[in-house]
Amino acid sequence: MPEEQTIRLTRKFTFEAAHALADYDGACRNIHGHSYSLYVTVRGRPLNEPGNPKHGMLIDFSLLKEIVNSVIIDQFDHALLINDTSSLWQTLMKEEAFGKLIALPYQPTCENMISDFASRLKKALPAGVELFSLKLNETSASYAEWFAGDQKRKL
Repeated sequence: MPEEQTIRLTRKFTFEAAHALADYDGACRNIHGHSYSLYVTVRGRPLNEPGNPKHGMLIDFSLLKEIVNSVIIDQFDHALLINDTSSLWQTLMKEEAFGKLIALPYQPTCENMISDFASRLKKALPAGVELFSLKLNETSASYAEWFAGDQKRKL
C-alpha cells in the first residue's frame, strides 16, 4: 500500500421533500417540493491493517450509505418540512392533512437544512472519519455548501 495519506470520499444521495417558508415575502411561502441531491464528503486515513478485508478503506461506501440514510434520508424523504414556530405549522397540525410532516426548529431553507445535516452527520460518523463537506442541491441550478474548515473562520 502507498504511504499513508489523507483521502476524501464522496457519495451522492437523493431525496424528495416539500417545504414552505413561513412568512416569506415570495412564492416560496407556498408549499412546494424539490428533488434534493446531497453530496457527502468525508475525510481521513484509510485503514492500514494488512490482512483486514477493509485494509485500504477510509469507510466502506455501504456503511456511509447506512449512516446517511439513517440520520437524514429516511427522515426527510417524501416529507413536508415546516418551521414548528410558524402559524402554518399550527394550521397543518389541526388539519392532519399530511402524513409525513416534520417539525423543524428552523425555517427549512437550503442553508439551514445543510447546517442541520452537518450536525447530525458529525455525531454519527465512526472514529477516524470526519465530515469534510456537504453540498445540497435544492434545484439543478441552486445549492448550498458546508465545509468543516469554514466553521473555524470568523467572517
